[in-house]
Amino acid sequence: MNEIIKAMEERRSIRKFKSDMPAREDIEQIIEAGLYAANGMGKQATITVAVTNKELRDKISASNCKIGGWKEGFDPFYGAPVVLIVLAEKNWPNRVYDGSLVMGNMMLAAHSLGLGSIWIHRAKEEFETEEYKAFLKELGVEGEWEGIGHCAVGYMEGELPEAAKRKEGRVFWAE
Repeated sequence: MNEIIKAMEERRSIRKFKSDMPAREDIEQIIEAGLYAANGMGKQATITVAVTNKELRDKISASNCKIGGWKEGFDPFYGAPVVLIVLAEKNWPNRVYDGSLVMGNMMLAAHSLGLGSIWIHRAKEEFETEEYKAFLKELGVEGEWEGIGHCAVGYMEGELPEAAKRKEGRVFWAE
């Protein structure tokens, strides 16, 4: 079987991570895979914020937890030490589609490198706040951005989950 298709079939969302930090080279490869995602009109209107600082990661986790309505102390990133935040130009009509492709590429790349990943929502709500708009400015990011998702990445704790059985009746041929 083709390695890319095999990775697509094997990749799972991971909900328990070890605290060990992945190698920077692996994180860079994951980000690079995201940069090569297909995008509308070749505009490349997405950015990725790579968070590897534990204090900052924990702050973002707490914000995400509050937005999600969980009890204080819950970690929506499931212990993953790396959070790759994908944002897209707010006025770009294809922002959600382009950002989604970036997220997909990064999750597949993480799997291919022996790392686990999971897509966590609520980046949109986070980056609508003045606090996170100011955070982007501190990083030197100009313009208006919409949060698309968080790609939480790390070494999986435990076994790779089994795939759910694929539902029947989801393909229709028009020959």
